[in-house]
Amino acid sequence: MAWFVLVLSGVLEAVWATALGRSEGFTRLAPTVVFVLGLIASMLGLAYAMRSLPVGTAYAVWVGIGAALTAGYAMATGEEPLTALRVLLLLGIVGCVVGLKLTH
Repeated sequence: MAWFVLVLSGVLEAVWATALGRSEGFTRLAPTVVFVLGLIASMLGLAYAMRSLPVGTAYAVWVGIGAALTAGYAMATGEEPLTALRVLLLLGIVGCVVGLKLTH
């Protein structure tokens, strides 16, 4: 259950990070609300997962999922350039996250 919650929390990290960028310095209400709710839910999930997973592993997986999804979404929406090298590097992050799960 901890791994499921951790992955979901990583997804929520991407949600709040994207909402933070769209909030334009907390001047737009809807993205600001999504940011706050996503941040709270993501942190609660990370804290829950850390009760049974090592801190370093949980944090690395959480950040890796969030970073890969945030960057992938930005590339998919055209906010960042989509290149083969960038995709390959993001797949490397995903591979490392999977590796941490397999070695746990």
